[in-house]
Amino acid sequence: MNASVSLLVAAAVVLPAVVGAASLLLLRHRLDTSRLVSLGTCLTLVGIAAALVAHASGGAAESYALGNWRAPFGIVLVLDRLSAMMLLLTAGLATTVMTYAVATGMDRKGWHFHPLFQFQLLGLNGAFLTGDLFNLFVFFEVLLIASYGLLLHGQGPQRLKAGVQYVVINLVGSTLFLVGVGLLYGVTGTLNMADLAVKAAAAPAGDQGLIAASALILTVVFALKAAIVPLHFWLPGAYSATTGAVAALFAIMTKVGAYAIIRTGTLIFGEDAGAAAFVAGPWLLPAAIATTFIGFIGLFAARGLRDMAAWSVVGSMGVLLSAIAVFTAEAMGPALYYVLHSTLAGAALFLVADLIAKRRGQHGDALTLGPRFCQSGLLSGLFFLAAIGVVGLPPLSGFVGKLLILDGVRAAPAAAWVWATILITTLIGVLAFARAGSRLFWKSAEIEGEIAVRALRGRVVGVGAAAALLAALVLLAVLGGPVTNYTEATAAQLFAPQGYIDAVLGETAGGRR
Repeated sequence: MNASVSLLVAAAVVLPAVVGAASLLLLRHRLDTSRLVSLGTCLTLVGIAAALVAHASGGAAESYALGNWRAPFGIVLVLDRLSAMMLLLTAGLATTVMTYAVATGMDRKGWHFHPLFQFQLLGLNGAFLTGDLFNLFVFFEVLLIASYGLLLHGQGPQRLKAGVQYVVINLVGSTLFLVGVGLLYGVTGTLNMADLAVKAAAAPAGDQGLIAASALILTVVFALKAAIVPLHFWLPGAYSATTGAVAALFAIMTKVGAYAIIRTGTLIFGEDAGAAAFVAGPWLLPAAIATTFIGFIGLFAARGLRDMAAWSVVGSMGVLLSAIAVFTAEAMGPALYYVLHSTLAGAALFLVADLIAKRRGQHGDALTLGPRFCQSGLLSGLFFLAAIGVVGLPPLSGFVGKLLILDGVRAAPAAAWVWATILITTLIGVLAFARAGSRLFWKSAEIEGEIAVRALRGRVVGVGAAAALLAALVLLAVLGGPVTNYTEATAAQLFAPQGYIDAVLGETAGGRR
């Protein structure tokens, strides 16, 4: 890895860490300066991630050894197509969400929003770049701490209740993570993921059962992070209780769990892992199908728009994991495209729901009849676009993503189940959003009067931020060819892990000469 790329990879982790600490220590009571620094950091991360995507698209995985300690003994950051893509998705989403938070004044509700936001980015970027399972655990804990603070931002009993449940469940997951990691270390003597791939493939028959057990334990942990049934129950309450901007950022949190399943499932527990080879697939696929149904049925049970947005995240994770659980390159490429779409669509729906709730006064986001409200015509259009994006109707990228998944899994033994699940839940989603939109906009338009709202913030920029996410869905569909070429190449790279292993353990790995 050349010096400039090494600097960019390190900066993706170091920059939010330094800015978060500086904001906490020096800018705590300087809101305007904190805003400028946070927005500048997010934009810088977009530039860094874009440069890394351009570099990674060449096809070679590269590693950066912190302190120049040789792997597997030192800490390494690894750049490949998948990690670069996730960095760019994180930075783009963070920039839009930060813009929305500043425009609507949401960041005024507490002094620590901007430091916590940066620490959240630190955890996300670190999780996507790390080449070590223990450091993945560390970055998961950074995510947990920062997300707990963001979840409670603005206070309130409902948020406190949801926050406590969120922390308790995730602490249980952290404990299981340590158990799985400890089991792997006891068998192989290493936690470097590239080294684990080598040693798991060469493990004697007597150790393969323990490696398979650790694979299942880690899959449970990652499934908890990804909100897969029956480990999904923490998400609807937590995401619907927090502020709209935080919930929009949290749309990528479940993708960290999916990323971990993809990374470990193709690298450590891939086809060369003996008894542990793709061991999670037969268990993961039924859970993913059940998650899809429960998520979209939850749209009907939702009493408010935030609840609907939260349940839509659950449903979209089911669709995503249905493709991932097949563990073939043909299905993984579409799954990665759907990662991009579902993150942006879920975040857009949270922002639109928040805009509507702020303008409906005492009605909030409840699916009840009420008079017209400020910008109701514009927001009805945004809600319509967000709904068809989440459900997966043309012309937005959700339709493209679902078609790609249907095509990618058709050779799998359970293809009929996946097809039926996606088609049926798409219809359920259409009906649920049609009912919600009818109540909020069509039937409410018959009621005389208009809801008056005082000191409305984000009338232009806030709406623009939500519209930007929806525009990204259009762009993702228009650029479907180049994007799918990238995701297909990424899937091929994942299922040929030797390049990753050589990048970490080779003679010139980590910048060594």
